[in-house]
Amino acid sequence: MPRNLYIAIEGAIAVGKTTLARLIKDEFDAELLLEVFEENPFLSDFYADRERYAFQTQIFFLLSRYRQQHKVIQQTLKRSSLISDYTFAKDRLFARLNLGDDELSMYERVHAILAEKIPTPDLVVYLQADTDTLMERIAVRDRSYERGMSRDYIDSLRLAYERFFAGYTEAPVLAIDTNNLNIVRHPEDLAQVVGAIRSALTQGIYQRPLPQMEPVVGAEIKEGVSLAESRRRLGDFQRWHLALDREKGFPADLYFNFICLTEEIGNLGAQLKDVWAAQEKLYDKIGNRQEAQDRALQERLPDLREELADCLAYLLKLANYTGVDLERAYLTRMGVHQERIGG
Repeated sequence: MPRNLYIAIEGAIAVGKTTLARLIKDEFDAELLLEVFEENPFLSDFYADRERYAFQTQIFFLLSRYRQQHKVIQQTLKRSSLISDYTFAKDRLFARLNLGDDELSMYERVHAILAEKIPTPDLVVYLQADTDTLMERIAVRDRSYERGMSRDYIDSLRLAYERFFAGYTEAPVLAIDTNNLNIVRHPEDLAQVVGAIRSALTQGIYQRPLPQMEPVVGAEIKEGVSLAESRRRLGDFQRWHLALDREKGFPADLYFNFICLTEEIGNLGAQLKDVWAAQEKLYDKIGNRQEAQDRALQERLPDLREELADCLAYLLKLANYTGVDLERAYLTRMGVHQERIGG
């Protein structure tokens, strides 16, 4: 007899957790466990004055989530699979975002005691969306207590989720980009998500295949098409790296990965130094500096290719662990440079 499964859906406010949970319940013949947060008596005050009401709000959420999950999950799994639109672990994410040092220390002690008694999901489905998409969805659903949420707060929350799941190891995580999905209106989008979840449950962590992208050459770039509109997306590589790191258990440690990046830059520097030395020797022989450089580069191109790829890999890792959308940051920065030079 197949074992009953516990699937938890996570993500920032308005990303679509509850909607997805309701839509896939029957697909997995599961019962629902939905977060009850509107009953928090401090919530509206918190959104109006986060600093003043953060601790009361967070402790209420912690105890409420504990009461809801402690016995319900175990009892439900005896008779059925279960889909929840939140995890107990994510409570710490909000605490770290909202509480000061003294309050956070007290909170952590309470959380550690309670967390030991909460079952771990078989799979966490982590729904992702950019800040603009989240703000649009908040406006559409128009909940009274969310109307005062600032874009800065939602952006900080989104980044906190990225950092949290970059280092999350308690359960397998399936990350799904929902920016271009509408699982309510488009059945094919819902089917895609369900298929990914089934794959993750049967095969382990669902990892998107590395995008098959042909090399870019100048002649292939259509006139009038910006880099942002082209088919090469840095975000695809970031998401692939995030899934790879989770699958392999690579450490989501900023300092460690920064040191690795500097090591790879050092290796790249050593290769470029060899290119320069070879170029000077060739120049002495043939007397043409450009030809000497071209020949020196060609001889060491395989090594340069590897070192540059390693540097990019660690840049992608650092972007993931800091919650930076590297493609968006690059395009924004290049836009600033273009304005400066009148491009």
